[in-house]
Amino acid sequence: MADFSLRDLLRNSTLPQSEARLLLGHVIEQHYQLPRSALISQDDMKLSENALTDWKLLENKRLNGEPIAYLVGKKGFHNIELLVRPGALIPRPETELLVEIGLREITRLGGKAKLLDLGTGSGAIALAVAKAAPHSLVIATDQSPEALAIAKTNAKHLHLEAQVQFFQGSWYEAIGKDAIFDLILSNPPYIESGDPHLNQGDLRFEPLEALTDQSNGLSCLEVIITQATSFLKPHGLIAVEHGFDQSDAVLKLMRTAGLRDIQTHLDLAGHHRVASGRK
Repeated sequence: MADFSLRDLLRNSTLPQSEARLLLGHVIEQHYQLPRSALISQDDMKLSENALTDWKLLENKRLNGEPIAYLVGKKGFHNIELLVRPGALIPRPETELLVEIGLREITRLGGKAKLLDLGTGSGAIALAVAKAAPHSLVIATDQSPEALAIAKTNAKHLHLEAQVQFFQGSWYEAIGKDAIFDLILSNPPYIESGDPHLNQGDLRFEPLEALTDQSNGLSCLEVIITQATSFLKPHGLIAVEHGFDQSDAVLKLMRTAGLRDIQTHLDLAGHHRVASGRK
């Protein structure tokens, strides 16, 4: 086995080539500090026994369905790279829509705002906004101590500790009753309990409490939306991510909460993915 070149290992892998390249690139980066481009420029290179063992382990774990982001320990999101662990949801491209909405609002406010990210997970939304809007203050909350530990590690890794503050607790309970914000963003658990997708693909390995509310998929969204006006400044904006088939229900929650200027936002797949409204 030790005589196989990088080229051979890729050719013989039963993984899709894109996935095999990601994982093998991670191995040569960890063991040899080489960039992934070495898979092409040095494709005749042979791995050491230790590196080969790591490659086979990662290949087998991926073949068993484990998410690539957890296997390599990182994931690109918007303008940052995040460390990811099984204790927090893997950031997804559709959630970047929330970041873009937030940054547009911050630009409208002159480049400076106070932002609340509810259910921060790995810190993806909070840290992406903080990185792109350095004059803003971001408060991020999560009920999971494990998720918050990951988010704090990411903040330190990205040198954003002074700009992002983290608090533990369930939604608004994590912050003081008198706290008030220009902007609230949230990607809460919105998958309905018993949804078959929870037993498929990457979702099988992600924290269940970050995916489903163990109810109809709307209970967390309802709490976040109905209480938002108590924590928003006049004309403040709230934007929440939701399931592709939940738009009508979420818009109804926003109308019931007395929000105005309610809008829907499409993800790259053309699905209604985010709803926003103003106090």
